Amino acid sequence: MDIVRIATAGSVDDGKSTLIGRLLFETNSITQDKLEAIEKASKRRGVDYTDLSLLTDGLIAEREQGITIDVAHIYFSTPSRKYIIADTPGHFEYTRNMITGASNAQVAIILIDARNGIVEQTHRHFYITQLLRIPYVVVCVNKMDLVNYSEEHFNNIREQFESLFSKANFKEQQLQFIPASSLYGDNISKRSDNFPWYDGTALLEYLENIEWHSQEIRYPARFQVQYVIRPKSEQWHDFRGFAGKLTCGTLKKGDTIVALPSLQESTIESILRFEKEVDSIEAGESVTITMSSEIDISRGDMIVRKDQVPEQMKEISAQVCWLDHTPLKAGRSYLLQHGSNRVKAKVTNLFSSINVIDYKTIDGIEEIGLNEIGYVSIKTARPVSADKYVNNRHNGRFILIDEGSNSTVGVGFIS
Repeated sequence: MDIVRIATAGSVDDGKSTLIGRLLFETNSITQDKLEAIEKASKRRGVDYTDLSLLTDGLIAEREQGITIDVAHIYFSTPSRKYIIADTPGHFEYTRNMITGASNAQVAIILIDARNGIVEQTHRHFYITQLLRIPYVVVCVNKMDLVNYSEEHFNNIREQFESLFSKANFKEQQLQFIPASSLYGDNISKRSDNFPWYDGTALLEYLENIEWHSQEIRYPARFQVQYVIRPKSEQWHDFRGFAGKLTCGTLKKGDTIVALPSLQESTIESILRFEKEVDSIEAGESVTITMSSEIDISRGDMIVRKDQVPEQMKEISAQVCWLDHTPLKAGRSYLLQHGSNRVKAKVTNLFSSINVIDYKTIDGIEEIGLNEIGYVSIKTARPVSADKYVNNRHNGRFILIDEGSNSTVGVGFIS
């Protein structure tokens, strides 16, 4: 089955965790003992309903404060699809967690409290969906029960958000507006009678019908080598295979390929999914590939089709979201991780930063602070086989790692 990756976003107390808990409940993804435990915990907190947010807020600090701090990954399925939801924090302090949680998402659900409308964090989170080029965004106007299911409230928020979208750069992004009450399950898994004026779909119905996979296979093929398999056994004495994941595009048996960075050519002799041989693979599949001739390929290398060779970059211009309390400054060195390839890198220049509220550029900066996004140039010790992010979101991103602490300090998008 298809796996759809979803990221939630929104301001504090917009109901993200409750929304996800409701999806789990209505898709029968909660075991009976877990549900009973949540009911008991809800009674201990003095509420007269089952607090489904407790299903995702796993940290003690999250339950005490009633907010999401860390990224929680939640899994559920329907008869037609599997889903992975990254329940990301809403508070500004944890914006970096939202970016990392949403980095692989095909769908973003931005929740808006119907009482408060669009707030500062809405601007910030929507900008991040644009930065990450997430193809589908659901604007879920939540807590509609607290405004008497008002069509006027919903339409006002929709108009404001459409005005926000008019300033955006990624115009191919598809928006869907859904009024809902996650506390009572209105418009979550099925249409609610409380919205006679709404003629759209419920949230789960929308998620069930989006077509995301066709976009992934249209990208150029990029196969990241994670491991070289050499059993040297009697059965597999001469076997030499390259295990990894096809992050995007398609590959088939007989394709002429180029190994990067060596630029050596060969032909795909076989594609193995476990011990079963297949003729072709599509984006997202993990397999082992063998070649018709012996060429030098190691972990961190990339296999691409001969007619789809990416640029070999040692000078990189990128948009960087900074995740560390120590600001980014020009001249500092880091490890740059691109796929399974890790190289030494130095930040040579800082050009500007972005005000994510009004999308204006701030020039002449000297540093980029925690949760800020800016344009930089980076020089690497070895070439990186990368695409521009606007052309290939899977092969156009990287992370920066502090060599001393081994912490991920930045997420970059090649421009």
